[in-house]
Amino acid sequence: MTLDRFDLALLNAVQRDATISQQDLGSRVNLSSAAVNRRLKKMTNDGVIRATVAQVSPEMLGYTLTVIVEVEVENERLDLLDEMKRTFVACPQVQQCFYVAGECDFLLIMLVKDMEQYTRLTRDLFFENNNVKRFKTLISMSNVKTGMFVPTQD
Repeated sequence: MTLDRFDLALLNAVQRDATISQQDLGSRVNLSSAAVNRRLKKMTNDGVIRATVAQVSPEMLGYTLTVIVEVEVENERLDLLDEMKRTFVACPQVQQCFYVAGECDFLLIMLVKDMEQYTRLTRDLFFENNNVKRFKTLISMSNVKTGMFVPTQD
């Protein structure tokens, strides 16, 4: 799909506030409400827009710690890696999971309520998994910038 300047302007606006009306979006980018609706629907159907969600404050729900975990695997057999990916995806405290090249194999960004919860999760995710060789825990002292905003301009 080729995105023109109108599509990019719409993406920029809805990433900042997905509750904005299509009429207001149209005014911002100089399109009719119908054209805005058509473009947003097409970008959703084409997979450019993956979801329209609310961004919730973790702290307001008691998730006060952000933990970054480097995981090194014992064996890189595809079936074992796929099982690990499924396990990480199924864990609600794992916010992001990256299969990476380098010194570790997976990089996880996790939200936990406290160290006790993280300790329980390490048992479930790492110690009981025979394919985890080692893991390294980093605790965020301050979440300086978080988000999923994708730049629409270079």
